[in-house]
Amino acid sequence: MKAIVCNEYGPISGLEFAELDDPVPGPKEVVIRTEAIGVNFPDGLLVQGLYQAKPPTPFTPGMEAVGDVVTVGSEVTRFKPGDRVGTVGQLGAYAELVKAHQNAVMPVPTGVDAGDATALMCGYGTAHHALKQRAQLQPGETLAITGAAGLTGLAAVEIGKAMGAKVIAIASTEEKRRLAIAHGADAALGYDNLRDALKDATGGEGADVAFDVVGGEVFDALSRAMAWKGRLLIVGFTSGTIPKFPVNLALVKGYALVGVFWGSFTQREPQVYAANMAELMNWYVEGKVKPHVEAVYPLKKAADALEFIHARRAVGKLVLKP
Repeated sequence: MKAIVCNEYGPISGLEFAELDDPVPGPKEVVIRTEAIGVNFPDGLLVQGLYQAKPPTPFTPGMEAVGDVVTVGSEVTRFKPGDRVGTVGQLGAYAELVKAHQNAVMPVPTGVDAGDATALMCGYGTAHHALKQRAQLQPGETLAITGAAGLTGLAAVEIGKAMGAKVIAIASTEEKRRLAIAHGADAALGYDNLRDALKDATGGEGADVAFDVVGGEVFDALSRAMAWKGRLLIVGFTSGTIPKFPVNLALVKGYALVGVFWGSFTQREPQVYAANMAELMNWYVEGKVKPHVEAVYPLKKAADALEFIHARRAVGKLVLKP
């Protein structure tokens, strides 16, 4: 099979499009012929050695894939060859064939586009977990979302609306803000004078929930624009700067700082994640959520797709096709 290989940590451009042996399933594993492969910002961090995890090299990056089951292990009971499925893991998705434990595999309904399904699994899965389990977002609350034109940000916009919140999208350009509005945001702000702009947009109350993927100075502004009993969600640091938090702000303003680590959530609470995915798939079928797939790249151009994301140029989802 063809696959993308990271032979050593370094620039994204160092990824190799190589021929590897076809995977053979273990007793409880399945092998999937990929139809669509999701591209995510952390994939690029991983190959550069900048992510929390540092697997031994060589490895094939990629977290999410959708396709048809081609072979199953001797103890697999949940799937059979021909089933249309998706899988999410830490590695291995940038390939024509992907091996996964049956517990990490989920059915994908026929009516769900394969590229859209990759977005639902990770990007939308992260936003859904953040807002449902971590923030416990309630109808009528105000939700502020940074990076609102990226995949996870747009997911948070749509999911926030599905959960009944008033959504304030925050994005860097007018084009990105228009995209967030088109996906359901009630208002859209830029990053200039963000603290004051958020206060004005919430009638001086601040955000009940803030969904932050940026970090740095943006996090600093959010930390000063939270409502009483608010929840400030730490989702990522696309700015490249991990902020320092003055804990007295949480004390005085009575709000909580809440970490969101989707990867650990899926491993520690697989049944909850499965229920989340079922809800997201239903929302997709009902038209409540619809991922914005910006571009589709051939598998051999995976490095180009990752560099596009890391140049902060992407809006929505990028997908690889074998």
